[in-house]
Amino acid sequence: MNNWKIFKGNNTPHKGIQSLPEPPSWRQFSHNSQKQQRRGANFQANPKHVELVNAALYLRRPLLVTGRPGTGKTSLPFAVAYELQLGEVLYWPITTRSTLKDGLYYYDAIGRLQDFQQQEKDEQVGRVSQDNLKEIGNYIQLGPLGTALLPSDEPRVLLIDEIDKSDIDLPNDLLHVFEEGRFEIPELVRIEDKLPSVEVRTAFKDEKETKTYNDSKVLINKGRIQCKSFPFVILTSNGERDFPPAFLRRCLRLDMGQPDQDELERIVASHFNDKKITQQAKVLIEMFMNKRKEGDLATDQLLNAIYLVTRKYAPENQEKEHLIEELLKYLTS
Repeated sequence: MNNWKIFKGNNTPHKGIQSLPEPPSWRQFSHNSQKQQRRGANFQANPKHVELVNAALYLRRPLLVTGRPGTGKTSLPFAVAYELQLGEVLYWPITTRSTLKDGLYYYDAIGRLQDFQQQEKDEQVGRVSQDNLKEIGNYIQLGPLGTALLPSDEPRVLLIDEIDKSDIDLPNDLLHVFEEGRFEIPELVRIEDKLPSVEVRTAFKDEKETKTYNDSKVLINKGRIQCKSFPFVILTSNGERDFPPAFLRRCLRLDMGQPDQDELERIVASHFNDKKITQQAKVLIEMFMNKRKEGDLATDQLLNAIYLVTRKYAPENQEKEHLIEELLKYLTS
């Protein structure tokens, strides 16, 4: 029996970590753009996904995507950005503390005050002080939603993840922005007569995605941002709460549903790209389908199991069966 374990648990130091194989494709941490491209390229869209994505693109409406954990909700925007060559996907994870302002922009008032106080000290010792007002752009950064609304010929792609975890007011607060496609930065509007144009940082960070990284810094005129092409917005929800009718009216809705056996086989083939592995995986896919009838399972649990049991050095016999059981535990257990 081959020994697949790198950690032995015998308190004896060794260099077994050097034999650790390459990570699975969904757990690689190379450059962000490569990770996004793999995620987009591996997503298996079905006709329903294609239909609703196109409807959202045509109608310039956000797409509210619901479904159980692990059904691929967050991978859909990466697939759209990859196929349509729209650059970096902007990501806004929602918590119970998230507000509309968090998504639009961040103003570091404390940092600006500290720098201003330091300038006053410099003046007292005879040093030349800079005009703090002209430096205000250094203390402002657009959030994911604010960046997505920047004027551009092609839509930006924005993922608002787990909107159902938000405070009860956030969905309603988003309505005006979704309808008008614009917002203001009050700190810049107040000084528009003194400083009509201010350069600020945006939420684009991936240098490899030159199409969007060119806008990592932008000029804001008179503190106002108005989109030219409405962004492609996907909001994900695990179905943990209901949304007000006014919010739902402004969104198109897609229920991802659980992938069937054919879809699972295509997902496995896209990730492993090895006919021998995909053949071995069919038994696990059937097991996964049968277990899923009794409780919640996520597709990445299946991928994890296939990866581990198809390695050159892999668990065997009872150890293999036990490990599979552990990896395919129900999410609600």
